[in-house]
Amino acid sequence: MADPISLSSRYILGLRVDDVTYEESVALCRRFVEWGGHHRIVTPNPEFVMLARRDRAFRDAINSSSLSIPDGIGLVYASRIFKLPLREHVQGTDLCELLAAQAAREGYRLFLLGAAEGVAGAAAARLAGRHPGLTVAGTYSGSPDPADDDNTVGAVRSAGRVDILLVAFGARAQEFWLARNLERSGAAVGIGVGGVLDYFSGRVRRAPLWVRRARFEWLYRLYKQPWRWRRQLSLYRFALTILLAAVTGDKAVLASTTILPAGRTRA
Repeated sequence: MADPISLSSRYILGLRVDDVTYEESVALCRRFVEWGGHHRIVTPNPEFVMLARRDRAFRDAINSSSLSIPDGIGLVYASRIFKLPLREHVQGTDLCELLAAQAAREGYRLFLLGAAEGVAGAAAARLAGRHPGLTVAGTYSGSPDPADDDNTVGAVRSAGRVDILLVAFGARAQEFWLARNLERSGAAVGIGVGGVLDYFSGRVRRAPLWVRRARFEWLYRLYKQPWRWRRQLSLYRFALTILLAAVTGDKAVLASTTILPAGRTRA
């Protein structure tokens, strides 16, 4: 068996976030596929943190993952305030694009699960157009409902070998689905991707590059999808909680080392 991986991690208000770069994240995914076993990747942001504070099962699903990338820029800012800086803001959308390119090079097989009917298929077609040689083993809208797990898992297994499974059931539901079903699905790597398939399909337009570089993608999403305003309130609650902890001297961010055993998921 290969040697285990040692990750430097931050616990931000109790939620684990790994100090990784894009390059390291892609390299880790390659190792996960080569090792075999089943490895969950999660993409926490401030909304995840605030939800995890009141939902222990969700917190456990994140903290027991194989890789927890710093998807939300608020997590990066919080780590800097407490002088335990995360090196890079690793966004899930961009990581998935990089993994698709890697899959095309390495011959990995992807499966796109979730989103509205037809979205995964459209996303697969556009990804294949951008990355010649990419194999998408299958797509399925599926359901995060535990009562439907057998059907959804069956759809993934019927596609044959799946190296990377992208699951777009939305925050919390997709993490719970992967915790319950990744091993049964047979996929080597499972990632909860939220609205990424909507972007890949062209159904939802992503913020312009200059907006993303200015770290205002969250504001652009709110402008394009005003119904998200209730969800955005968690950003303000997160910021206030972090600032209050900094003023009072509470340790809202802690550094640790996460040891990932080789060849199997930590869950």
